[in-house]
Amino acid sequence: MFICRARVFDTPSDPFAGGTLRSDSDIALVVDEGLIIARTDYASAVAAHPDAEVLDLRAGVLIPGLIDTHVHYPQVRAIGYLGMPLLDWLDHCALPEEAELGDDAYASAVAGEFLTGLTSAGTTSAMVFGSHFASAVDTLFSQAAEVGLRITSGLVTSDRILPEELLTSVERSVAESQDLIDRWHGTGHLRYAITPRFSFSAGQELLAAGGRLAADNPGVWVTSHLNENRDEVAGVAEMFPEALDYLDTYDRAGLLGRRTILAHNVHPSERELARMAEVGAASAHCPTSNSNLASGFFPLRRHIEAGVRVALGSDVGAGTGFSLLKEGVQAYFMQQLDPSGGLPLSSAHLLHLGTTAGAEALDLSDQVGDLSEGKRFDAAYISPTAGEPLDVGIRNASSDEDALAKIFAMGTPADISQVWVDGDLVKG
Repeated sequence: MFICRARVFDTPSDPFAGGTLRSDSDIALVVDEGLIIARTDYASAVAAHPDAEVLDLRAGVLIPGLIDTHVHYPQVRAIGYLGMPLLDWLDHCALPEEAELGDDAYASAVAGEFLTGLTSAGTTSAMVFGSHFASAVDTLFSQAAEVGLRITSGLVTSDRILPEELLTSVERSVAESQDLIDRWHGTGHLRYAITPRFSFSAGQELLAAGGRLAADNPGVWVTSHLNENRDEVAGVAEMFPEALDYLDTYDRAGLLGRRTILAHNVHPSERELARMAEVGAASAHCPTSNSNLASGFFPLRRHIEAGVRVALGSDVGAGTGFSLLKEGVQAYFMQQLDPSGGLPLSSAHLLHLGTTAGAEALDLSDQVGDLSEGKRFDAAYISPTAGEPLDVGIRNASSDEDALAKIFAMGTPADISQVWVDGDLVKG
């Protein structure tokens, strides 16, 4: 048991529905075996638990652990390539790197780098796009179990377009996926996600096989890409002439539901948004990737007005790093610039998109996403070096909302000194 005395920012009520930032300059969180059993004033916490260890974190700001709803495990070493649209970037940057994960030693090294990237950035839960190689996915799950992060991931499947070494068959994909489900789904903080790469590289039979896996294994997740790039969208329409639209390729295969998270959705139709809202599927918004690949402006207003759930994703490695603070401020910039009418965002919106919205999308909101009594203690401590611009900005902010805005505007993984998952320190 320990008492965390801190300045705490979180968003237990949705700012898109009229909620505001919850901020306490000096609050005590009593944590017992990873569970927040009380959120109270410091004197009351110490009186009730006189023997508890005290962590005094008032010098910085404590926020909930960040939640990344779209990040690619095999692409850590592909971060930072610039100047290409999606399909060219895949051919020249991402796919050659992903092919390297067929080597077990290489996959193990990359898994370690990937998990370090998450923890360093304050990310405690993530929907992870896995590898095309079952052995590499197994390695990721094994290492994630040791670190303790909340990871949902799975075998990436494709049967066309991609390099030969990244392709599979329906039979092999089902056998390998089921083996990984049996081994890892529901183990500790780990869950399985059926992961067709995208309909551009996965034919009807392969998609349908994923749908059957989902039906046969209640509780597993589904993730893929949707409407990221106009050339991709046109290619999918040509490959699936019977489908109503891109989303329908997944829907017909039985892959669309409340446990589905689809990345990007930069170019959705109104029908697609209505259908996503109807079934409860979520969009992972990846702002730096959308900017880097010139995919377009994410229509956040249209998603919110249609009732589609949205949360942030880093999209490593088309995204420019693991930091959801950077993704948040980039989302703000893009909404400001969107010529079709972006949605103005406050700092509370950004924190929500990176925490509570992610928890909702991943069906973890009963456990994490804010720092309320009854939640697990997943948290990140922002503690910039004294005298540096972020430290000066936080100390001289005119309000808590402004202090949080400065965290998003200037914060980096280097400013996150400690990170906890379930009360256990994973960075610090």
